[in-house]
Amino acid sequence: MMKWQPSLVTSQNGWPACKDPNEIGVKQYAIADSGVKLRCAEKVAPLLVAFASQFHEHIEAIDDGNDDWGYCYREIRGSQTVLSNHSSGTAIDLNATKHPLGAAGTFTPVQVALIQALCKKYGIQWGGDYKGRKDEMHFEISLDEAKTAALIEKLGLSTKKEKTNA
Repeated sequence: MMKWQPSLVTSQNGWPACKDPNEIGVKQYAIADSGVKLRCAEKVAPLLVAFASQFHEHIEAIDDGNDDWGYCYREIRGSQTVLSNHSSGTAIDLNATKHPLGAAGTFTPVQVALIQALCKKYGIQWGGDYKGRKDEMHFEISLDEAKTAALIEKLGLSTKKEKTNA
């Protein structure tokens, strides 16, 4: 007899999402030299943390206010059916009060170029590049699990090394 399994719930980018962050491996990570800690999925954390650290160093300081977010189980703003990528711990918002939802042009052209270069490097999609409503505070993983793992390895970002008992 086959055991019943619930259907898999995923966020907009196809990653597993859950109301219980522990079920999908969400942990808290410090962003270097910023005083900010973000909650994101362990499988994508090396990319999001490295991106946020580079953002802090090269684009603008991430302030240690309460406007930087990671995991949050919810629908995409304006939707009642599609889960936000924050629900899977695969998206972060940085300096949200400086770059509010719907606002465009909150970064200089030089900052935009740097953001786009970092997004390309780390496999991230930026909300400032959305065709419709802009979300310049928002950054999300745009790769599937296999490509994410390969990119983390290629960039040498793995934070844990497995121990073997050989």
